[in-house]
Amino acid sequence: MEPPRAVWESSSEDVTRPLLPTHGDLLAPSTTDGRRSRSCCSCSGLRALLGNKYLAVASGPLACAVICATVNFGGRASARNMLGVLAWVFLWWITDAVPLGVASMAPLFLFPAFGIASADAVAKSYMDDVISLVLGSFILALAIEHYSIHRRLALNITSVFCGDPVRPRLLLLGICGTTFFISMWIHNTPCAVMMMPVATGILQRFPRDAAGPDAREIQRFSKAVVLGVVYAAAVGGMTTLTGTGVNIILVGMWSTYFPEQRPITFSSWMSFALPIGIIMFLALWTTLCLMFCSNNTARALSAYLDRSHLRRELSLLGPMAFAEKMVLAVFGSLIVLWMTRSLTDDIPGWAVLFDGKVGDGTVTILMATLLFIIPSGKNDGEKLMDWNKCRRLQWNIVLLLGAGFAIADGFKASGLTDILSEGLGFLRGAPALAIAPVACLFSGVITEFTSDDATTTLVLPLLAELGTSIGVHPLLLMVPGAIGAQLSYLLPTGSPGNVVGFGTGYISIKDMVVAGMPLKITGIAVLTALLPTLGSLVFGMDQKV
Repeated sequence: MEPPRAVWESSSEDVTRPLLPTHGDLLAPSTTDGRRSRSCCSCSGLRALLGNKYLAVASGPLACAVICATVNFGGRASARNMLGVLAWVFLWWITDAVPLGVASMAPLFLFPAFGIASADAVAKSYMDDVISLVLGSFILALAIEHYSIHRRLALNITSVFCGDPVRPRLLLLGICGTTFFISMWIHNTPCAVMMMPVATGILQRFPRDAAGPDAREIQRFSKAVVLGVVYAAAVGGMTTLTGTGVNIILVGMWSTYFPEQRPITFSSWMSFALPIGIIMFLALWTTLCLMFCSNNTARALSAYLDRSHLRRELSLLGPMAFAEKMVLAVFGSLIVLWMTRSLTDDIPGWAVLFDGKVGDGTVTILMATLLFIIPSGKNDGEKLMDWNKCRRLQWNIVLLLGAGFAIADGFKASGLTDILSEGLGFLRGAPALAIAPVACLFSGVITEFTSDDATTTLVLPLLAELGTSIGVHPLLLMVPGAIGAQLSYLLPTGSPGNVVGFGTGYISIKDMVVAGMPLKITGIAVLTALLPTLGSLVFGMDQKV
């Protein structure tokens, strides 16, 4: 199960805590009874072992050793070693034995040590165009957060939807819609982190300890707002490549396994995923309105909230400065470049001017670089961004993506994919339309207990080989696997965004299950309907691989 802040913020060790029991700790429980003293010392040592995750650290190498000693793939040692290394990395991911970024670097020394790939080969997996896309997107997200552009946008939109008098359903639509839109362009976790203070800032005007019918209505609406931000961020992130690391992993693994096939571009993925996202967003809003908003909600809220509140908060931000305008201009230009790099087979995008040698990561890094060149207009020599503002770059996510690509390469290089293909041969002839929702459900179950990115990294190689084995287009299974990994709506630890909402204290696990289950079912149903129709048209799944 993923720890609360495992993906968005790397875990850090408490430097004030000793790694082993100190001399004072050993002496403290001593008594005149030597046996009791030794017993207390043993308990203290056991607590230290458990507290410092030594058992979790040992679980990875131990699982790897057991697999290498017991599994036999007919003399194919590299495939057996790859399976052991996969177990090692996976256990470190799910137990948080070491920080996520550190666990993601393990293939850099495990692959060469076990003869799976050379040091140079595995290192190249950690930096390609996809990784450049993520890095540039993170820098742009930090610039947007630094200049409070997200807050200004949220307040502007929600003030329009608030209504006078208050219309709770319309206000909920404004908050969720704003979150959905922002999450399309930045990672869904930082989007949830950015939008939650805006949402709770509105909710703070409501009493939390009052009694009576009005208090119950306010509590129910508060649940709807928090759940709306959490789920809208997840659904919005699904619609673009930059919205979540899962989509990036899918693109990287598709190009790794099938480099000769048509690549998944920013525009092609958005053409397919945006309709799914819009339908799921409408289902989310409808579900929250039916479950948490009643005819009495407006009367209960009107005593505490009106449009003037939002306008006052917006006025405190002041007029938009030159720096904010320039960041928006850079961000808007990047979106245009993303959407027009590759259009259709008949109408090529601007990438044709460079013989197709540029990628989405190319322009993302270019536009991010402009932030370090364009002056901010505040102090002499000050630019929109400097490296000090980039200290919060999420290197753990970057390394996790690199590990995913390295594992995909390792599956092929070790021959493990061939073994999996042979083992899945019995599924040949099974109806593809029945397997696609099963693949989505399979990922959707696993993702409730581990991170979305880790689930995708583990599941997609299997689905890629399954598609080849049963004779269907691999994307018919890989796309459901990737989208299913993003349907982590039921448990707080399903994703960092869930933790952000759960940490506010407004919602419970029961609330998440009740509201998340219909959304999860809707996602599987919509995907099942659109993948063989719209997906076939966008991704060319009617062509043989």
